[in-house]
Amino acid sequence: MFKAEPVMTRLAFVASDRPEAQEACDRLSRRYGAVAEEKAQVIVALGGDGFMLESLHKRIPDGPPIYGMNRGSVGFLMNEYSEDDLLERINAAERAVIHPLRMKAEGLSGEAHEALAINEVSLLRQTRQTAKLRISIDGKVRLAELVCDGALVATPAGSTAYNLSAHGPIIPLDARVLALTPISAFRPRRWRGALLPHTAKVRFEILEADKRPVSAVADNFEVRDVLKVDIAEDRAIALTMLFDAGRSLEERVLAEQFSA
Repeated sequence: MFKAEPVMTRLAFVASDRPEAQEACDRLSRRYGAVAEEKAQVIVALGGDGFMLESLHKRIPDGPPIYGMNRGSVGFLMNEYSEDDLLERINAAERAVIHPLRMKAEGLSGEAHEALAINEVSLLRQTRQTAKLRISIDGKVRLAELVCDGALVATPAGSTAYNLSAHGPIIPLDARVLALTPISAFRPRRWRGALLPHTAKVRFEILEADKRPVSAVADNFEVRDVLKVDIAEDRAIALTMLFDAGRSLEERVLAEQFSA
């Protein structure tokens, strides 16, 4: 019986610094052959979720799809590790296209910082004192004062990460909404956050910023002592992850809502 050759055969392998990831990278490179990243049709990332995010960031804005396999501690964004039938798995994989958030932060001294976040942008108090935030959506103040440990804006892909730990909602990947979630809100105590259209432009203003300093974090990029932070989805950037057939990111996000 005739069997068509896989469409994607040129693979590049990258790995975190964990020994098991490095060893897997060596074995897979020898078994399947490895090409330079700039010539690859697919990047195979070996590590955990943190390494997947790092790999995606490195290939913004136009890198090839990334197929991750779990050789780390947390693997929600990774496929199960197996060295067999890798080309077949990759060519049968389902695609998940995500758009990052763009953070623009202004510091107390007026300096500007910009970064992208695939999971979330979070604002966090820097000292023992609570933060005081004013929240505006599309230029309209929606919450004049939020007294809290912080707040975050999460993408659907990031809704199962820090957002979920902060009791935010899990968002289906194709829902075209963002989660705005408080972190340990003190006042208003009953406010649990909001779901925003993905086109929303969110502004955080830090009240009493010199007395109650706040940092802003876009994934792993941190800015200390911020005064104002603007966040919006960047639809011009599309990042592609590959997941084994029947184990798509959409399925994982849905299943997470029914887990104990």
